[in-house]
Amino acid sequence: MPICITCTEPTPYLYTVYSDSAYNLRLEQCKKCLSFADPYVEHDSLTLILDLILLKRGVYRHLLYNRGSEPRIVCETKNATIPTNPSNAELAREKARWMRILRLSSGTVLVDAFIRWAQLNPTICADISQWSNDTSVVFLRILVGCFVETVAFHGGVMLASIFVLHVSDWLTAASHIRKEGVSGVRQQFRISLIPLSVHYSSFTKYFLLFLLTIWRPSTSKIDGKPYRYHGPLYENALVIRALEIWDEDKLDREWVVRNILGGVAAGFGLRVVLDCHPFFTTAVILVGWVVKTAVAELLRDWVSVDQDVWLAYSIP
Repeated sequence: MPICITCTEPTPYLYTVYSDSAYNLRLEQCKKCLSFADPYVEHDSLTLILDLILLKRGVYRHLLYNRGSEPRIVCETKNATIPTNPSNAELAREKARWMRILRLSSGTVLVDAFIRWAQLNPTICADISQWSNDTSVVFLRILVGCFVETVAFHGGVMLASIFVLHVSDWLTAASHIRKEGVSGVRQQFRISLIPLSVHYSSFTKYFLLFLLTIWRPSTSKIDGKPYRYHGPLYENALVIRALEIWDEDKLDREWVVRNILGGVAAGFGLRVVLDCHPFFTTAVILVGWVVKTAVAELLRDWVSVDQDVWLAYSIP
């Protein structure tokens, strides 16, 4: 059953379609918060992608819980509602989720392999004429390595999420905290929502990494001595070391985007699905990182590339 993207209250329908025209529809109102249940049903794909990159909670709830929901169909000539089978509709939506996971997995693995190959082979990436059979073999090895790491990461996240849900329910029952009721997010929880939310949260990371792959930071050196600030504050050794972290030659933007921003986005997506404290979602992401890093350690010799760089970029 779909939910309201504002208060997560389950609602039977998101919008009503009148049989005289497919474009003649009316959004349903949530009975609890009195707002439109899901305004995203009228938005195009570009708006959904932009809101995914901006990490908006509403678009996550729309894509995870409401996408593919059957509308209420009203026949104006007979002034009656055409009934639908809820069980068949739910089964079709679950099948569509797994197919969407396969498509997103294929795309994200391919993009991840290209980005990591570009980081490991910057000269070949800039000059297509240097492409050879050996280069193709290296790319295929990186592609297989990314696929295995992705499977390991999602497997670790799914197992950790199931464990966290049991622990969260046990702590809630042990603390004798009475809630108004189980939220709509928990009522409509499915295992397929976990990898799907992680894939959606990867849009922010891969978008920025793709931009950094196309427009690389400048590597040109500026002539002359670097500018030094004068004053008692900048004479402190700790302050100077802290400021030097942001120097061009020390700050790895790709590493920051992949590890820090990617981890925050994945934790945000999981919190939408698990509906628990951020501490638990952080623990789930850490478990996934540990499993993925262990698999990357096993694959680094087989991939036959710069092992340190491979491990540095193995964290999602």
